[in-house]
Amino acid sequence: MPEIPLVPAHWRFPARPASVQRARQAVVESLPHALRPHLGDDLRLLTSELVTNAIRHGTCPEDENRIELVLWPADGHYWLAVSDPGTGKPVVGHPTPDSEGGRGLFLVDHLATSWTVRPRPTRGTSVIAGLCLPEGG
Repeated sequence: MPEIPLVPAHWRFPARPASVQRARQAVVESLPHALRPHLGDDLRLLTSELVTNAIRHGTCPEDENRIELVLWPADGHYWLAVSDPGTGKPVVGHPTPDSEGGRGLFLVDHLATSWTVRPRPTRGTSVIAGLCLPEGG
């Protein structure tokens, strides 16, 4: 009989800056306690960058848009998908030392084991990033 997987954790937050902190907290608190010392800081940073980008670039202030997060373990990784209603495809920037922004996906690219951008079936875009589970995790 196959092993039954965990049900993914799922949240929706308003597309407002205050949601970044709430998303970070929710995602890290959903990790098993034993994994928090290994993945908590990296997952917190991934969440911050991806949710901030989704709010800034994937939503319109006049809409009642929401940012959606899904977190699940699979294939030796913890995967985080951050989705927004936008249609743009985020790309890694190459900021200069004097740049005030543009480091979000640069950090994601260096922090995540793997990441990608996928269109959603109905509307919007998802950025999916994975962190490798520690040995024995």
